[in-house]
Amino acid sequence: MSKLGKLPIAIPAGVTVTVSPALVTVKGPKGELKQDYNSNVTVEIKGSEVLVKPVNDTKAANAAHGLYRNLIRNMVIGVTTGFSKALIITGVGYRAEVQGKILVMNLGYSNDFIAAIPDGLTVTADAQGKVTVTGADKQEVGEFSAQLRSLRKPEPYKGKGIRYDTEVIRRKVGKTGVK
Repeated sequence: MSKLGKLPIAIPAGVTVTVSPALVTVKGPKGELKQDYNSNVTVEIKGSEVLVKPVNDTKAANAAHGLYRNLIRNMVIGVTTGFSKALIITGVGYRAEVQGKILVMNLGYSNDFIAAIPDGLTVTADAQGKVTVTGADKQEVGEFSAQLRSLRKPEPYKGKGIRYDTEVIRRKVGKTGVK
C-alpha cells in the first residue's frame, strides 16, 4: 500500500469536491477540474478530507492508489493557488511577446514562432526574456511549457535557447584553435 496514498487530502475553505462513480470534480476560485478514476480505487469524502483507498491488494490497485491520491491533491492545489512555470529565453535577438491569446517568439530562425495559448492558461512575457506560464491544471502548464522549450532547446556551447528558470545548463568548452 502506498505511504502517500494513505494520507488524507485536506479540502480548504472555498473548495468543493464532488465524487461520482468514476469522476472526481473539484471547484474552487481558480476554476473547475475533473479527473476520472478506474475501478481499482474508491474515493470518498469524510468531513473536510478526501480519502483514496485501494479496492484490493493487487499490484494494479496499489499503483493506482498513490496515483489518484496525488492527482486529486494536485487538483485541489490547482484550484486554490494554481501552478506556474517560468522559461528563460537566452540569445541575441531572441524575444517573446503576448498578443491576445497568441504567443509570438523570435528565436533566431527566418520566421517567428506563433503559439496559440490554450484555454485555462495565462502567459506573460517581459522584456528580459522571461516567459511565465500559469494555470490551474498542472499537466497543462507542464505540457505547454515543454512544447515552448522544444522550439529551441538550450545548447551547451553558448547557452542560447529556451530553458526553465530552475534548469542548469552544463557549458562545454569550444574549439581552442591551438594545433
